[in-house]
Amino acid sequence: MTASDHIRPNGPRNSRELVLGRIRAALGDTAEVAEQPLPRDYLTAHVPADDPAALLDLLHHNLADYRALVHRCHEDELPRRIAGLLIERGSRTVVVPAGLPAAWLTAAEAEGVELLPDDGTLTAARLDAVDSVVTGCALAVAETGTIVLDAGPGQGRRLLSLVPDHHVCVVRTPEQVVASVPLALPRLDPVRPQTWISGPSATSDIELDRVEGVHGPRTLEVLLVTATGADAVTPA
Repeated sequence: MTASDHIRPNGPRNSRELVLGRIRAALGDTAEVAEQPLPRDYLTAHVPADDPAALLDLLHHNLADYRALVHRCHEDELPRRIAGLLIERGSRTVVVPAGLPAAWLTAAEAEGVELLPDDGTLTAARLDAVDSVVTGCALAVAETGTIVLDAGPGQGRRLLSLVPDHHVCVVRTPEQVVASVPLALPRLDPVRPQTWISGPSATSDIELDRVEGVHGPRTLEVLLVTATGADAVTPA
């Protein structure tokens, strides 16, 4: 490397200028390359976006593939199903985000589960001692098996869904289910704090030993809720 690599008449070069200068010299062309428009004709979804039953089945499959525990029920069964999941887990305390429908946890409260409404004072240390959290969601993406929370009503602060070891998330179908990420983004407010969840928190070390519960809940249970009278049969 010569001194000319480091110094130019106006002062020292930065790394970007140095690298780009060498590329231009190697190509024998120092002219500026005109910016070319990129084609944007890719598919926005790879499954029929207008088939709610197919999207629900795909979401169920991909959630389970990411090791979430997936359940289906009718809306009028929801309080009983939530209570059943909490009791089966042995949960005695559950965090309740602001705006969560009160009816969702009536059956759990009747079974003796203590409800802890989030008034903004629950610290990470306090949440670490809580058994479970129940939330709604902003939407769910079928192609990727992803749940999106944006701190809206019934979802709460990001801390609520990251610290407790057990997260029960309710997805209303079909209105909260979209086919793909490109179709999800226009429905989300970009200024809201978003948490994208694909299965329980997990990581692997260099030997690919999987460890769950590192960056969030160890267990994610998703309730796919359909209106009373609609088909809620779990796919084979």
